Amino acid sequence: RSLGQNFLHDGNQLRRIAAAAELSPSDSILEIGPGLGPLTELLLAGSRQVTAVEVDARLVAALKERFPDRPGFELLHADALAWLRDSPRDWSRTKLVANLPYSVGSPILVELALAPQPPERMVVTLQWEVIQRLMAKPGGEHYGLLSLLVGIQFTAGPHFKIPRDCFFPAPDVDSACLTLIRRPLPLLPAAQIPTFVRVVKQAFSQRRKMMRKLLGSVWPTAAVDAAMAAAGIPLDARAET
Repeated sequence: RSLGQNFLHDGNQLRRIAAAAELSPSDSILEIGPGLGPLTELLLAGSRQVTAVEVDARLVAALKERFPDRPGFELLHADALAWLRDSPRDWSRTKLVANLPYSVGSPILVELALAPQPPERMVVTLQWEVIQRLMAKPGGEHYGLLSLLVGIQFTAGPHFKIPRDCFFPAPDVDSACLTLIRRPLPLLPAAQIPTFVRVVKQAFSQRRKMMRKLLGSVWPTAAVDAAMAAAGIPLDARAET
């Protein structure tokens, strides 16, 4: 549980995830948390290259036994979040397809979504609560930081729920698989994204307080007022709206 390990073993659900990835023989796939490799098997069958990142040494050993010298298969024994931060790459021709570790799924998604060259598609299985945040619209109870940080580069596509008994051990929460599709153009130029991240983190630090007061503790109030007016945002607006 400390590693967020809930292994998806249901063949029908695994095939639905692989189908959502819309695999082609030229695809390069990133899989984080391959576990014992049932999804990996499907990804290898439908793509050119699969890079799998697994933190658990016991599972790395099992994967090496299952896929010995398999062409197109790269297995890395690493903490995926640390590896993504320490080894920046051009992911623009890659698809993420993964039953993400629930304990670090959100930060992994944000790391990839904010990468200079993010993946073209991300098909991820996560807690239903997190999936709701990724699909949330302004004003909804699930709308927040995750909605915004991933939404700069991605739009939420189809999703489907996965019953708890399809996992071992069965998680204590509901789960779902969501397809995220990279926008043709990001909502912001790359140079503005660091400031945007800072603004929304400050604005959502207390989501029900007026944004103007929260931002005014970081930037001059006059500059905040001018920016909000230019954006057509009422001065009494709260981040959640």
